[in-house]
Amino acid sequence: MNYRIAVVEDDENIRHIVATYLKKEKFEVELFNNAEDALRLWEDNPPHMWILDIMLPGMDGYEFCKRIRETSDVPIIIISAKDEEIDKIIGLELGGDDYLTKPFSPRELVARVRRLFARTYQNIKVENGKQIEAGKLIIDEDARKVMWGDQQIEVTVKEFDLLVMLAKNPERAFSREELLNHVWGNDYFGSDRAVDDLVKRIRKKIPEINLETVWGHGYRLSGEISE
Repeated sequence: MNYRIAVVEDDENIRHIVATYLKKEKFEVELFNNAEDALRLWEDNPPHMWILDIMLPGMDGYEFCKRIRETSDVPIIIISAKDEEIDKIIGLELGGDDYLTKPFSPRELVARVRRLFARTYQNIKVENGKQIEAGKLIIDEDARKVMWGDQQIEVTVKEFDLLVMLAKNPERAFSREELLNHVWGNDYFGSDRAVDDLVKRIRKKIPEINLETVWGHGYRLSGEISE
């Protein structure tokens, strides 16, 4: 599979260097110098990954990242000259999967790209074709489909993985850390608020789902489950 990476960076020299190294690794690359043009790509033909600067003309990288995360879990690597800890925390909590401070090694960036692709898209593989039912919620693992009654719900990879974990363990309360490790992987170093954002998106897509908050701990899916 040829992965497409969109690079949003207003420094022409950095854009050129990043593109050169990524193309050497056989990635397809699209370049943008502002977030507004990049959003049009997102609407028409979204890439498999974003590499995103924070300090952009017009819409900044934080706002762009927030917009993408409203509907998608596509991996995002932030590259920025802002090197304070608070800047990294904000970037990760808004949905960035990794944060690299300028100046950076292009080879290190490529290594992080590969690691993030492996972690994100390895879960696409089908394991065993089971159907899980939780009331009106029906999950087909083989087809990677989520249904609510007779309505198919479009979900992202991470939304699907979270729903499967909860539905396979009805009434069990999972901690945010457990959910984070299962969905994002043990090497994820962002905030566990990513779990809250994921749950929020699922509730928005399936308003009737009985996905309960266990205060101070995490979440559980209530309801009669049969496999």
